[in-house]
Amino acid sequence: MELRILPGNIANMIAAGEVVQRPSSVVKELMENALDAGASQVDVVITDAGRTLIQVIDNGCGMSPDDAVLCFERHATSKIATAEDLDRILTFGFRGEALASIAAVAEVTLKTRRAEDEVGVEVAFAASEHLSTREVQAPQGANFAVRNLFYNVPARRKFLKSDNVEFKHILEEYTRVALTRPDAGFSLRHNGRDISVLKPAKSLKFRIQDLLGPTVVGDVVDVSAETSLLRLHGFAGRPEGARKTLGNQFFFVNGRYFRSPYLHKAVMNAYENLIPEGVTPSYFLYLETDPSSVDVNIHPTKTEIKFAEDSVVFQVVFAAVKEALGYHAVAADLDFDNPEAKDLPVIGTRFQEYSPSSIPQAGVDPNYDPFAPTGAQAQFDFGAWEAPKAGNGGGADAPFRTGGLVDRREDYGKLFEEQAALPSHRVLPVHGKYILAPSSSGVMVVHVRRARERIFYDRFRKALSSSGHVTQTALFPVQVNVGALNRTVFDAHADLLRSLGFDIAPFGNDTVVVNGVPEGYSTEPGKVETLVSDVLLILSDNHASLPGVMESALAEKFAVLGASGGRDLASPVEAQRLLDALLSSDNPEFTSGGKRILAVLPLDELDKKF
Repeated sequence: MELRILPGNIANMIAAGEVVQRPSSVVKELMENALDAGASQVDVVITDAGRTLIQVIDNGCGMSPDDAVLCFERHATSKIATAEDLDRILTFGFRGEALASIAAVAEVTLKTRRAEDEVGVEVAFAASEHLSTREVQAPQGANFAVRNLFYNVPARRKFLKSDNVEFKHILEEYTRVALTRPDAGFSLRHNGRDISVLKPAKSLKFRIQDLLGPTVVGDVVDVSAETSLLRLHGFAGRPEGARKTLGNQFFFVNGRYFRSPYLHKAVMNAYENLIPEGVTPSYFLYLETDPSSVDVNIHPTKTEIKFAEDSVVFQVVFAAVKEALGYHAVAADLDFDNPEAKDLPVIGTRFQEYSPSSIPQAGVDPNYDPFAPTGAQAQFDFGAWEAPKAGNGGGADAPFRTGGLVDRREDYGKLFEEQAALPSHRVLPVHGKYILAPSSSGVMVVHVRRARERIFYDRFRKALSSSGHVTQTALFPVQVNVGALNRTVFDAHADLLRSLGFDIAPFGNDTVVVNGVPEGYSTEPGKVETLVSDVLLILSDNHASLPGVMESALAEKFAVLGASGGRDLASPVEAQRLLDALLSSDNPEFTSGGKRILAVLPLDELDKKF
C-alpha cells in the first residue's frame, strides 16, 4: 500500500466535515471571527435557512489585501505564534481552520477594508480554489457571503434537515454568541424579514430579556461567587420555573460558550429536594479563570473544554447556585435590602405595647343548626337518594325516587333546558378531582385530570390527521412578550397550532397575541401566559419523526398541557359532560401514557366499610 499526501482541497473537505456540520456551524464561526476582530456590531443575513446564503457583516478591524487571501489557507491565524500561546487563549478562534473549511464546501466572497486603507478588497473562493481578487469600495470591517453550502458535496447537502430545523440551529448559535457580548449589537435577518435586532445592552440581564423575553428574566435569581481559582456570576432559575423540556441552560468560560454534563450535574445537585424529578431549571452561568487552567482545544468546534481542577469548579458551581436559591427563597417574603420596607417590631419585654387592648369575642347562636334544610335544600333529601334502576323508569329523563321526594326538574327546565336534559343527578363531582357515578356492580370513580387528558388526546390526534380542532375565542386577546427568537418558533409552527385550535398571531418582532385556545383550555389571562410558555417548550422539541409517531407525541404533550390547566368541575352538569365525552372514547380506561383513568368500587367492598 503506497502512502501519499492528500491534496489540499481534499484535506480541507475532511476538516470541513468536523468544523462545518451544518449552516449553523458557519454562522457560529463567522460571528466569533467578527468579535475576535474587535467588532461592536455584527449583522447576520440568512436565505433558505443557510442553504442559499449565509452573510455576516461586521465593523471590526478589517484585513489587508494580502491577509484577505491568506486567511483562506489552512492554519492561517493571527491568534497564536508559539506553543506557549496555547496556554493564554482568550479568543474564540485560533486554529485557522474555519475559513479554509468553509471555502472547501461553498462559494465564498469576502469584502474587507482596514481603517487606514482608502479602498477595500474583494476576494472569491470556491471548493478551496482562489478565483479572483479585486479592489472595491467597502466600509471598514469584513463582509463574508457564503453561498450554496455543500454544493460540491451532494451527500452532505442531502442530509440537511428541513428549513425549520436548520434555522432553529442557527438561532441557537446566534443566541449563544449574543449572550457572550451584551455590550455589542447584533441583528439576524431571514428570507428578507428581521428576526432579531439587538442594540448594545446595559447589562447581561437586559440582553437575556431582549433575546428570550421578560418571562425568562423574571424567573431567575442572581448567582455569584469568587475564589482563588475562579470567579462565577450569572443567573439561575427559580425552582417553580423548572420545566420538563431542556432549554435555556448556558455555561460560559472566559466569554466562550461550552457544554458540560459534569457541571450540569453540579447545578442539578443544588436543586435537590427543590424540584420534582425529570424537570430542569434555566441557568446562565459565566465562569472567569486563568486561561492556562482551561484546555479549549479538545473538540473541533471548541464546545467542550477541560478544566485543570474539575472537582473544585464543580464544588464552586454547586455551592454558588445552592446559596443563591437559599438566599432568594427568604428574600421573596422578607426583602431586607428594600429601604422602603417597614421595620418589623421587636417583641420582647415591651410585648404589652403590641398586644390588643381587649380580646375580640366571637358571637355564637346556640340555636343554629347547620344541617337543617333551608331554601332549595328543603326540597331534596340527599340521605334518601338512590340510583334509577334499569327497566324501572331509569332512563335519562326519569325522575329519581326517594321517600316522598318530588323531582322538580320540569319546573326548573324552563329556565335551564340544557341542564335539565342531562342526567346530572346520577354523577357527583368530588373536590373537582374525581367523579362518582353509579354502575351496575357498584360505584365508578373517574380521575378528572386524566379523563381530560384522554379526551384532549383523542381530539388532537383527530385534528392533526383531519380538519382541525374547535377554537375557543378568548374574551380579551392576551399579549405575551416571548422574545424575538422565540417568536420565530410560533411562526414556524403556525399551521400546526391552527390545526390544534390555537389562534396565536404575531405582534411586532418579539410578541404574540393569543386570540383563542383549543376548546377546553383555560382562557384566563394568567393561565394563557403560562400556556404560551409551555407551548413554546413543546414546539422547541425536535419532532422530526416517523408519520404517526410524531402526531401521537405531539397530541400527548398538548393533551397533558390542556388537562393540567383546566379548572375544577363546578357542577354535576359539567361532570356529566366530561363523563359522556370520556365514555365515547375508544379507550376510556387509560391515558395515552398508560395511566388508569377510572375504576369501579364493587358493592361488596363498600359493604365491608360499614
